[in-house]
Amino acid sequence: MLIALGLYFIGFGGWLVTLGGTLYYAIAGLLIAAAGVQVIRARASGFFIYLAAWAFTLVWAIWESGSDPWKLEVRLFAPSVLLALFLIPALGGQAREKIPAAWRGFQAVTAAAALGMIGLILYASFGPETGATTQIAAQAGGTATDWQFYGNDAGGSRFANVAQITPQNVSQLQVAWTNQSGDGPDETELNHKGREYHSESTPIKVGNTLYTCTPHSMVVAIDAATGKTKWKFDPKIPRNNPYIVCRGVGYYEAAQAQSCRHRVFLPTMDARVLAIDADTGELCRSFGKDGAVDLRDQTGTWPAGWQVSTSTPLVMNDRLVVGSRVIDNMSTDEPSGVVRAYDPVDGRQVWAWDVGRSADALPGRLPEGQEYTRSTPNVWGPITGDPKLNLVYLGTGNPAPDYYTGFRRPFDRRFGTSLVALDITTGKLRWHYQMVHDDMWDFDIPIGPSLFNLKDGTPALIQTTKMGQIFMLNRATGKPIARVEERPVDQVGATPNTFISKTQPFSVGMPSLTPPKLTPQDMWGATPIDQLSCRIDLARARNSGIFTPIGPTRSIGNPAFDGVTDWGGASVDTQKRMMFVNTMNMPFYFQLEDRTTDRAKELLKRKSSGGENAKKLDVRVQERTPYLATLRAWLSPFMVPCVPPPWGEMVGIDLDTRKVMWKKTLGTSRDNNLFGLQHNLPLPTGTPNLGGSIATAGGVVFIGATTDQYIRAFDAKTGKELWKHRLKAGATATPMTYRGPDGRQYVVITAGGHGALGTRYSDETIAFALPRK
Repeated sequence: MLIALGLYFIGFGGWLVTLGGTLYYAIAGLLIAAAGVQVIRARASGFFIYLAAWAFTLVWAIWESGSDPWKLEVRLFAPSVLLALFLIPALGGQAREKIPAAWRGFQAVTAAAALGMIGLILYASFGPETGATTQIAAQAGGTATDWQFYGNDAGGSRFANVAQITPQNVSQLQVAWTNQSGDGPDETELNHKGREYHSESTPIKVGNTLYTCTPHSMVVAIDAATGKTKWKFDPKIPRNNPYIVCRGVGYYEAAQAQSCRHRVFLPTMDARVLAIDADTGELCRSFGKDGAVDLRDQTGTWPAGWQVSTSTPLVMNDRLVVGSRVIDNMSTDEPSGVVRAYDPVDGRQVWAWDVGRSADALPGRLPEGQEYTRSTPNVWGPITGDPKLNLVYLGTGNPAPDYYTGFRRPFDRRFGTSLVALDITTGKLRWHYQMVHDDMWDFDIPIGPSLFNLKDGTPALIQTTKMGQIFMLNRATGKPIARVEERPVDQVGATPNTFISKTQPFSVGMPSLTPPKLTPQDMWGATPIDQLSCRIDLARARNSGIFTPIGPTRSIGNPAFDGVTDWGGASVDTQKRMMFVNTMNMPFYFQLEDRTTDRAKELLKRKSSGGENAKKLDVRVQERTPYLATLRAWLSPFMVPCVPPPWGEMVGIDLDTRKVMWKKTLGTSRDNNLFGLQHNLPLPTGTPNLGGSIATAGGVVFIGATTDQYIRAFDAKTGKELWKHRLKAGATATPMTYRGPDGRQYVVITAGGHGALGTRYSDETIAFALPRK
């Protein structure tokens, strides 16, 4: 084993040296191989040579990593385990007699510690789950509160003025009720054979009823106090969609309607919006065409999944505003990213914002026989709005495809990856602010902004981004409140004849959550073996930090398309003007391939057969362009990240001082082990996370989102983790909270699992509350 390790480090360490990297691995490899030779010869010097290699490693690790515990761990843990193996008598062979007797006691202690470590790992992996599961009886009294929008209010604050749960009592939370939808992934979705099942719904609450949707576009009405199902609506959509998700439903009270006065609006997998009677669960047949409006109307004919509606429609000021998720990177000829507004009573289309035709929305529908402009920037994330200013805020993505910009048109370049404010009544453009110029990194604006007012009453908004930049704008004018600078960015390595901006906006007046440029000293892995592999990967790739151009040679995307912050966005305590946001750190490897080459043809062949998944390589075909794109999560050969923890964090920011109040690790490695195994010691590494947080007047911040399948509570002032509860499945959804008709505050989260993150699956919506007094 020593000789094999030594030869590996000599060979690959020597390669790293030729790439300009450190000499450490080659030197350590020589020492380790020499130690192996002496062990075979039964010479005690084998141990002392390895001890010298270990001491050399210790000095190098401290010199290179300082006191960073995670960087020291990857450099020292495995070599130290190998040193401990040297000291176990049974492994010493003939050489053990030549080792001084003083080592014998240390050998026994080492063996006992190793056994204890194994026991601890087994207990942490397979031991009892935490969190109570006792059902709590209902309690009468109190004034109920609602949660009528995806983010509680139209402005997407995700803040609840409910204070029954506090940092002092949150540890007493128990399961109050569990509702099972009956909807789950089928065999194909479980195996990810071209179809991803994501459970991401945040329920809304109106009166005594919660309304939520399932990934297969079902609606469930749940009693807010007992968790019992009142009714269920299933549109029975064919299960042929490759992207299966629903983030929530909208609500409207149609006072002037003869029937269906209270209605729920459901976005569906087949690109429709259905109106459902909130009281009975029946279709509102007077809305649209037999209860539905078709988002494929005047957009052409496309394969299943190329155009779907995944996020909650915004219903505000007598308008129903809906965007669409358009498939990424298939072609330059894809469905339109048009955003439309409908009358929420009869379903009549009021306006359509099609940037290929006009910066202002056009009234009504197009003339018969016409179609909206194809492949324009789309709005796939949740939409927010300001009822008083009569503005709706749209976060736009990229025109298709993402990674090749050569075919983009002037209106694509103007409105891509921007925040756009439209008059919700007419669709007239009031302002727009671009947050990435000529975006080739898939840095879509994944969620509408959160609205709040400054101390002086200035109407403001906070926009989180995949880049980790936080923008604070005047929401009436779109002008920056926190200073933004245009800074030069790297141009080297971009594909010829494409659009690439020489500068990008950096929000310097707000804390930056953008990861710094990676260095060789940052490389991680489970052991020095895969750390060396990651260092070689880094040395072979272009790496200039954020906005490293994607081109025909390898590049590191840090952050990548999942971003620092995705569609979970931020929660904002609008009273104390504090924001809370979860971040992740997961770089990707990118490269464009000339589609005329044999390699490109082989990649396309493998993609059509599903074979590319074996190596976790994702191929984006980008038809009608000269290049296809390849990307993969930047993982070591042992399937752990090439960057050190924390891989997920929770951050609290004071919006008055515009400074970070606290930053805490979010998630553990409990369900993330080598080679994708789902049992591990729960180390505080943080995890990839999808979903957002909510803030409460009680000073508690709640969040699920992580791959270790917990819901957690943090102290809003200090960031201290106060409580967590282990769930059956991944809770990759934003929670919500309310005061129920029984007077108690409930915290509710959907825990159904997420295909891309590899969490377990369930069909549960779970409510927590304090025990009955």
